[in-house]
Amino acid sequence: MSFTLNDIALLLIALVIGLIFGLMISGRGKYRRAWRDEQLLHRQSVKDRDARLEAAETRVRELERQAVPVGAGATSGVAAAATHERDDLSRINGISQAQEVSLNEAGYQRFGQIATLGAEQEATLEARLGLQPGTIAREDWRGQAQTLETKPAKRGLFG
Repeated sequence: MSFTLNDIALLLIALVIGLIFGLMISGRGKYRRAWRDEQLLHRQSVKDRDARLEAAETRVRELERQAVPVGAGATSGVAAAATHERDDLSRINGISQAQEVSLNEAGYQRFGQIATLGAEQEATLEARLGLQPGTIAREDWRGQAQTLETKPAKRGLFG
């Protein structure tokens, strides 16, 4: 019995295909279990994320109800005062919207409060906002706040 070069090549190809097929079959349950476990972890992480979002939305609604006491007994003057009790601190160069929220949570809601910050308060705010030490002084938040406090906010596009 003699084999030609083509016969040997076909035999080797059949052996390699058989080896690959055999390896695939031997681990079939392992990969299916890993895929199923990954799906379960993903579903759980989505449920956790949704629960955190729902809790945050509930907290925001609660804070909004507390912040604006508009109701049957409230007058329009009280409603106007409630909506204008905070300055737009994001008008200060260097303060983002997220940092403004953090400042409001820390009790800083007016330009006058920023203008009268002390060195210790600056250091505390920089740590709270995740800023590098000296950022508030370098960006002159106090000077900007003092300027914004004295000049009225522009209303509309041309005013």
